[in-house]
Amino acid sequence: MEFDILRLTNGLRVLHFEDKNIMTVHCGFIINAGSRDELSTENGIAHLIEHCMFKGTQRRKAFHILTRLDSVGGEINAYTTKEETSVYASALKEHFDRAAELLVDITFSSIFPEKEIEKEKSVIVDEINSYKDNPDEMLLDEFEERLFPEHPLGKSILGTAELVNGFTREDIMRFVERNYTTDQIVFTCVGNVSLKKIETFSKNVLEKLPASSSSRVHRTIPKSSMFSESKHTSVHQVHSLLGCKTIGFDDDRRRAMVLMNNVLGGPALNSRLNLNIRERFGYCYYIESSYSPYEDTGVFQIYFGTDKRHEKKVAKLIVKELRSLTDVALSERLLSVAKKQLLGQIALSQENRANLMLSLGKALLQFDRVDRFDEIQSQVHDISALEIQELAAETFDQKNLASLSYIPE
Repeated sequence: MEFDILRLTNGLRVLHFEDKNIMTVHCGFIINAGSRDELSTENGIAHLIEHCMFKGTQRRKAFHILTRLDSVGGEINAYTTKEETSVYASALKEHFDRAAELLVDITFSSIFPEKEIEKEKSVIVDEINSYKDNPDEMLLDEFEERLFPEHPLGKSILGTAELVNGFTREDIMRFVERNYTTDQIVFTCVGNVSLKKIETFSKNVLEKLPASSSSRVHRTIPKSSMFSESKHTSVHQVHSLLGCKTIGFDDDRRRAMVLMNNVLGGPALNSRLNLNIRERFGYCYYIESSYSPYEDTGVFQIYFGTDKRHEKKVAKLIVKELRSLTDVALSERLLSVAKKQLLGQIALSQENRANLMLSLGKALLQFDRVDRFDEIQSQVHDISALEIQELAAETFDQKNLASLSYIPE
């Protein structure tokens, strides 16, 4: 898998991967701006902007934006995370120009009509309230807020109803001007489109966008807080999170962390948490671990939901699995199996070309380069059992672990 990377004079970077075996094209802008880049009075504004980008440009009204690709069977969408905002589209290959032009229009020429802003505020408040009906979502937000107190990484991406309702068009324009700069944006394209076509589009459209550079203050590394608390609330089962601050994208051990997470409680059914707690005892319907890396830090978490009478048993079994990873190095056979599993998961995820487009763009934005699959294979094969064991000991040190549980009233 070979990628083409173009670096334009205005600072924009373009990533292209041609796949002649499909009929479609997937493309989008990945913007290095998320809820982490909000000021304390701006919590939720990055997500509001993502909504409002579809509500009118200098050339189009909301109706024309929403039907431009839908009318030819394509799709356009967006999402906001704590560190980036993505606006992307999928369509038949013959509609690349239509999709790409629309993406440029809403990313760089949105006018954010005040009437539409007010409507989207109401939509987002409903979204905030819907999260309050999901205890696992509420638990995650509260856990990260306590883990990173008084830091944007600890704040909900959605913000609060009070803050969202108070945002003005001027607030939105200030955030966009500060963060949506050409040196912080990547355009990425995966599909049945030639490099020549991408080069022409880059020269005739993207390179004509005015150059701009970010003036925001450098992202600060958050301090973490340790806590252990159980709260009685209106839930039917115990919802519990155990976790800690850990390494980020800037640490070369991040692939080892992904591998360790896979072994412990990743998405596969043969993870240790799933086999030794759900399958063996039937204590949980849902139990998993997750690793969420950010630019300079990360969060490792273990979540489970269980009947109140099984809570302490599950907690003890989790501690047992953590100690197993810390005290006993993986055997050569188990390490080999874990590596094959991870590489298989990566390969399968890359078969989804829309996901590949987004992940490649994020990689270029984060590292200013993209690893080929053979390079990823080499990096994974180089991970040793000792490296995983040492990383487990560092991550699961009792002094670093925090916990939060919702208990039925």
